[in-house]
Amino acid sequence: MPSDLKQMYKTIMDDHFPPNMEISFVDGSQRQTLFFEKVAWTIENIRKGLRYGENPGQEAALYKLINGNLVLAEFETIQPGQYLVSDIELLQSGKHPGKTNLTDADNALNILRYFSETPAVVIVKHNNPCGAAISESLSEAYHKAYMADRVAAFGGCIAVNRAMDKETAQAIADQYAEVVVAPEFEDGTLDILGQRKNLRVIRIKNIDNLKKFVGQRVVEFKNLMDGGIVAQWSFMPEALKREDYVLARCEYKGKTYAINRPPTDREYADIRFGWLLESGITSNSVIYVKDGVSVGIGTGEQDRVGVAEIARDKAYRKLADRYSFETFGVAYNDLTAPCRKAEIDLRVDREKGGLIGSAMISDAFFPFRDGIDVGLKEGVSAVVQPGGAMNDYQSIEACNEKNAAMVFTGQRSFKH
Repeated sequence: MPSDLKQMYKTIMDDHFPPNMEISFVDGSQRQTLFFEKVAWTIENIRKGLRYGENPGQEAALYKLINGNLVLAEFETIQPGQYLVSDIELLQSGKHPGKTNLTDADNALNILRYFSETPAVVIVKHNNPCGAAISESLSEAYHKAYMADRVAAFGGCIAVNRAMDKETAQAIADQYAEVVVAPEFEDGTLDILGQRKNLRVIRIKNIDNLKKFVGQRVVEFKNLMDGGIVAQWSFMPEALKREDYVLARCEYKGKTYAINRPPTDREYADIRFGWLLESGITSNSVIYVKDGVSVGIGTGEQDRVGVAEIARDKAYRKLADRYSFETFGVAYNDLTAPCRKAEIDLRVDREKGGLIGSAMISDAFFPFRDGIDVGLKEGVSAVVQPGGAMNDYQSIEACNEKNAAMVFTGQRSFKH
């Protein structure tokens, strides 16, 4: 164990990965090869690759696809040269990026690709969004995304899909973040962001073309502990437009069950926003969104009822922290006056954690109605899920009892 534990986070590793990599898929005499080149940046006149991997002590290297193409059945890989995270412009960096910085940025763009039509902000922490919002202006979208989970946003990766403006830059500089990603930076914004000397400021001009990446696939690799590799095509959500969502309906023991009420226009907007946000969240997950903003995000849980409860509880806690910060200028956990905490608690309870009128999104079907009941009890008015459970009729009955709308996507959205 090092005598100075902080030192391990400052240690920069020289990786021993080679400058080039080739991955070939062979079927008899047919060979399809993808060609990669290692990425490095010039920082203080020194060429540096990734700082380290997921943890200090793990060597890591970033490679970008420079040539080749893979075609399997009806799918083919993205064409070389359409670079995003694998060929970033590092405009400012007290510390150069590590593996987690890049994977956080990558997942933020994975989500942002679906919201090119409006200013959008995704804040990612440990490869999961902790706050996401769409709005009329970038600064408003950032404020909503940040306040959705101010605590988890500490040290996160902030990705935006519009040129960084001074108002948004100042709001970011007033907080602590690890990474900021934008397609461009307006005059003066880099000086503002430079107030945070270790903030990694990254320009990715292709963010302006993110909508071109919708429907594009890459091959994903998962390494097993014995050296084996699982290869799969990347996930692409199919429900992109309003007409892609189907009103919940099923047959059970000769009886037809159907949802009584279709979603309103506002609910459809949240259903789409939530389902596409869901595509970048680690399963098993349930999330709540309202008016284009994440309200509660539950990730990586083992059971669907549990994750619905976690997302609900987070909605209550995060709203309490937001109101405390906005009203008293301190975090909820730092409130010392019991009367102030009681005031915040009463307000949050009255608003049910901001969940009244929200949409509930599940990446897989609800095996029983108990998961959906968690959200309905808090005032959820619309639900979106894949459908296909033997007990879908229970979920339909639960929604009809509360006059809530529900739609099916017909597609599971697991992300492991």
